[in-house]
Amino acid sequence: MSRTVERFALSAHQPSIVQTILVVEDDGALRTLITRALRENGFHVVTAATGAEMWVSLRDTQPDLVVLDIMLPGTSGIDLFRRLRRESDVPIIFASARGSEEDRVLGLELGADDYLAKPFGTRELVARIGAVLRRHGMGDGSGTVRGGPPASEVRFDGWTVSLARRELRSPTGALVDLTGAEFDLLVTFTANPQRVLGRERLIELSRARLGDSSDRSIDVLVSRLRRKLQAANHEAPIVTVRGVGYMFQAAPERF
Repeated sequence: MSRTVERFALSAHQPSIVQTILVVEDDGALRTLITRALRENGFHVVTAATGAEMWVSLRDTQPDLVVLDIMLPGTSGIDLFRRLRRESDVPIIFASARGSEEDRVLGLELGADDYLAKPFGTRELVARIGAVLRRHGMGDGSGTVRGGPPASEVRFDGWTVSLARRELRSPTGALVDLTGAEFDLLVTFTANPQRVLGRERLIELSRARLGDSSDRSIDVLVSRLRRKLQAANHEAPIVTVRGVGYMFQAAPERF
């Protein structure tokens, strides 16, 4: 890993006073329009017109989110996304003139946090950026973030996850026995709520214990975790998105 990318990967999610958005878009007029709209909504904006400019920007910038055009000159947005995903988990929203269902599914399956088909309105873009930032626990999406220590506990639908003790307690307070892999998978889901995650992306995000897993073993692991999360008269919050992967549909709170 290069020194530049390593620096970015280690610091991309450190809190700041104003949230920084990196916009990678080769259309100058659209880039200007997006920049103006984001700044009016309180964001700090850094721009790049090519992949090469994006990497230069990342040397001195620690973005909270990246808006990435797919159809860029030179290296495509897809290739840039794959490399960036290997180095960092910074939230990424794809923007593309290719708005077919197949393209949207591909973008989400690769692990993008959202997909915007061009042409889009700036109000929609700002709303989607805010939603993604909230899902990642980075403030209210208004351009500022609240500081403070990292969460030690996650709660959803009455369940409590202790990150420090690596424990899960049911809504009744009972301790639920989870394997290490099951706990890592649950933490991955709670960190990416209401977002479709493909099997390959789940393996990547949970690589500490799932690095050598196959799609089939991920399916088995999700099935086991889902059974343990089923409470009386309630379905587990993990739903299957046919042909794509899985989604954690609860809204976790961090404490």
